[in-house]
Amino acid sequence: MAYGDTVAVDGLDLTVERGTITAVLGPNGAGKTTTLETCEGYRRPQAGTVRVLGLDPQADRTALLPRIGVMLQSGGAWSGVRAVEMLRHVASLHAHPLDVGLLVDRLGLDECGRTPYRRLSGGQQQRLGLAMAVVGRPELVFVDEPTAGMDPQLRRATWQLLEEMRGDGVTVVLTTHYMDEAERLADTVHVIDHGRLIASGTPFELTRGTGNSTIRLVVTEPFPPGAPASLQATLGPDTDVRPVNAQSLLITGPADASTLAKVSAWCEQHGVLPESLTLGQRTLEDVFLQITGRELAS
Repeated sequence: MAYGDTVAVDGLDLTVERGTITAVLGPNGAGKTTTLETCEGYRRPQAGTVRVLGLDPQADRTALLPRIGVMLQSGGAWSGVRAVEMLRHVASLHAHPLDVGLLVDRLGLDECGRTPYRRLSGGQQQRLGLAMAVVGRPELVFVDEPTAGMDPQLRRATWQLLEEMRGDGVTVVLTTHYMDEAERLADTVHVIDHGRLIASGTPFELTRGTGNSTIRLVVTEPFPPGAPASLQATLGPDTDVRPVNAQSLLITGPADASTLAKVSAWCEQHGVLPESLTLGQRTLEDVFLQITGRELAS
């Protein structure tokens, strides 16, 4: 899939298993939105084959739409419509919708139920968008940034709702910029960058599969030029050193007391004053940074 000279999706090949929560992660511009919009039937693929619940999202759109739910990152409701009024309207379009009152309570929409959509906060719009996506009891639901702008309590309520849907056999495809959310919810994680699939696996496989640990080195002043390459040479080829920002490095590999000693000696040799030096297992965010070289900025 290309836009002029820009290739958004380049030979991407991935599968989502039924009854699972699958996270599709990638930096901004990686091709996530184009991929999901193609699966949802909003875009026609320029090459290759797309099947959703065994159907072609374009040719079989009429048969597919009643079986899927789509939560957009923004929009999806009329500007002047009240929140609960919009949800009731969407529910009326389905043969066997979920109880609207239950969804309103679960997602905290009672506080803004009579507020016009245009006056809802970003988090309230996200909650309404999620409710609209799931009220029709879909077999498959696409959720885009489902907890953006939510407070911790509602965020956990949203996680619980998605987990319950998976328990009922619903397939969930999730995009998020929150690594802890993907690590908590996803059965499978697909990481894409520059339109290509670059890593897949369970969160455990991606974060623990190699047996490697991470060291985060945070310093008081920006690193001198060439610091990552210099520290990489000191630690050897079995260790990977990536900059997180101007004052932080992520070191991945077999970390032990010897590695920590080498890092400390390197800091002393180069006049670098550590603010913190922490050792731990890799997180999904660490893996993402290592394989893409970029943070997952929202």
